[in-house]
Amino acid sequence: MTKDDIIKLAREAGFLIDTHAQQYQPNCILSTYGLIDENLERFANLVAAAEREECAKVCEEYATGESRDYSENIAEEIRARGNT
Repeated sequence: MTKDDIIKLAREAGFLIDTHAQQYQPNCILSTYGLIDENLERFANLVAAAEREECAKVCEEYATGESRDYSENIAEEIRARGNT
């Protein structure tokens, strides 16, 4: 996952990019106003979902020949973890 991917997910979770703070602390790119617990939980869920999808795609890439059904089943199981 790239820095741009993380920033995109953070914005989707409700975080704001603080460009003023970046001038003084380049590694401190995210800030939020209020409801930080909800934003962090939403952000964590988005990151986990993105990582599950990437893992499932890796399984599908290896789905060839006799292992095709097995690899596709693993991909489905990985994606299903988000529904528990």
